[in-house]
Amino acid sequence: MLLALTVALSGLLAYEAYEAARSHRLTAERALRDYAAVAAWELLAAGHDRVRDAVGPALAPAVEGKAASPYEPLPPPDVLAAGASDVLRCERPADDARRVYFRLDLRTRALTTSGAAPSAAERAWVADTVAAAVRGRHAPGERAAALVGEGRGGGRAVAYAVKYAPFDAPLAAYGLVTCASAFGTPLFGEVMAAHPLLPAAVGGAMPNDSLVAVEVSDGAGAVLFRSGGPAGRAPLAAASPFAASVTLDPAAGGLTARAALRPAAAARLLAARAPRSRLPLLLGALVLTAALATLALLQLRREHELARLRAEFTSSVSHELRTPLAQILLFGETLSLGRTRSDDERRVAAETIVQEARRLMHLVENVLHFARAERRLERLTLSAAPLAPLLRAALTAFAPVAEAGRVRLRTSLDESVVATVDPHALRQIVLNLLDNAIKYGPPGQVVGVGVGRADGDGRALVWVDDEGPGVAPEDRERVWEPFVRGRDGSGGGGSGIGLAVVRELARLMGGRAWVGAAPGGGARFAVELPLAAAGLAVEHGGAAGDVAALGPGGSGGPAWSAT
Repeated sequence: MLLALTVALSGLLAYEAYEAARSHRLTAERALRDYAAVAAWELLAAGHDRVRDAVGPALAPAVEGKAASPYEPLPPPDVLAAGASDVLRCERPADDARRVYFRLDLRTRALTTSGAAPSAAERAWVADTVAAAVRGRHAPGERAAALVGEGRGGGRAVAYAVKYAPFDAPLAAYGLVTCASAFGTPLFGEVMAAHPLLPAAVGGAMPNDSLVAVEVSDGAGAVLFRSGGPAGRAPLAAASPFAASVTLDPAAGGLTARAALRPAAAARLLAARAPRSRLPLLLGALVLTAALATLALLQLRREHELARLRAEFTSSVSHELRTPLAQILLFGETLSLGRTRSDDERRVAAETIVQEARRLMHLVENVLHFARAERRLERLTLSAAPLAPLLRAALTAFAPVAEAGRVRLRTSLDESVVATVDPHALRQIVLNLLDNAIKYGPPGQVVGVGVGRADGDGRALVWVDDEGPGVAPEDRERVWEPFVRGRDGSGGGGSGIGLAVVRELARLMGGRAWVGAAPGGGARFAVELPLAAAGLAVEHGGAAGDVAALGPGGSGGPAWSAT
């Protein structure tokens, strides 16, 4: 649970860090879109200021100063022609010929014009639009205003100023009607060239064209100006996600500006300097934490399993020790109290004590070998020796155990095989393999023991065959692990370390241990050992009798036959 909580906490921290980075990114993106809105507003505001500054002086002769009374005669629109002829010029000179100067009497709604003759639709549009604008939005003291036409007056624009009477009563509006293109490149091109659209602290010294792409359209959506080329060409670049639009005067068909930060410029702006995404690092840390937690869980499970196996090992060893000790104690007390009735009974009691003591010694040696192997303290004394006499000595020592289990031993010993071994370690290997064969084989079975040469690799081979159920292929490596027993629960108790000791001793002697199927059914446990040089065989040939003398004496012969 602690490891799961650690992973959950890491996941929560990764999520919070991701959300913080995401919030930072969204804030930066909102700021960039706000910069785009600021640029659009600045473009319209600067354009409006330029129109006001240009139109105001041109219309001043007709509107400057207040009238003495609401009934004062109004000057004709002809007075505007001299000063307003160069204001809001069209892109095409031919369009300037359609320029109209007008006076709209706000008391009677009478429209008087000079210059080009407007159409009836254009006259109605000028009268309605200017009157509504003056009533709704025009403030006293405002020098001039401009409107771009839509509907019946599409493609036309109006610039006007208001003549006031006492108490700021509007008397008349004076102005001019020109083409809508006058609010295009001639006006906003100058704004783009001269007026910075973003504060210097944000955009630095970068020109407007490098920062933003902008376009200006009228209320009907017709594009009047687009940065980077004529208005009729490619639309505003949609590649940048940082775009905004602003309408300066939507109620009267005013202009709308759209601005988009260029991707290359957005990366350089202050608000865009966000740290790189840490999502891959966060995900990597989370995956690493989960992997470490999984490994820790597997390790805990392995340690739990090891603790269980060690507990079983302790219980099994205790049981294995108790049985021979009980036998030794029983027959020892029988002898010490003189309860035997004949020499045969005394001999049987003594043989039982010796047999159980050997069994106890074998178990203790296994435990000691295993403990020394685990601590890497096992040391062997290797020498060249013929293997057949060593196996005979081991078989002689094992004969009483085989006789008690009603097991017959069949041997096949090649007298010429000489290997570099530790005699005591080899004896322990053979006894462990024989003990394993008896545990996992049926009563009355024939156990084969042999010595020969391995096929093809020039190594000595020692094997033990039983008539038990055999070892499944998927378990043939697992059985050599400590504390592992047969899957079917056969084999009695045991310590579970006999085969592990076999493999470790074989490794220390430069060999290997493996298990396969016996020729007659059952399992074959084999140990391969390095062969000794031919000269060493003669040198150690006389040692066979000495090694064989390690076997027990006794009245009965060994329960094995040579083939």
